Amino acid sequence: MDIQKYQKRALEIREKYGLLEIKQNGKEWSVKELAKGFLRDVNELINLIENSGDRVVIAHEISDCLWSILVLAHKLNIDLEASFMDNMDKLSERIDKQLEADKD
Repeated sequence: MDIQKYQKRALEIREKYGLLEIKQNGKEWSVKELAKGFLRDVNELINLIENSGDRVVIAHEISDCLWSILVLAHKLNIDLEASFMDNMDKLSERIDKQLEADKD
């Protein structure tokens, strides 16, 4: 997965949404509004998983969530790829320690 390729595409769509928001509301969404939109997408995903077996609809909602994450990372100037890898390393170490402790 080429995260930069996906983020570039996400930002192209975000730019179009920005133009639409300006046309409809006179201003683009703030980072806070984008985060609230992400929260709505996550809630919708949870509802779909709990109540629907429709993989196409669930896949769509997961894609919406990914889009939001890519846009938010850019808006907040976060190197998502580096942050993700660092976090995965830390999680792996924590899990390894717990697994080792469980052996005793």
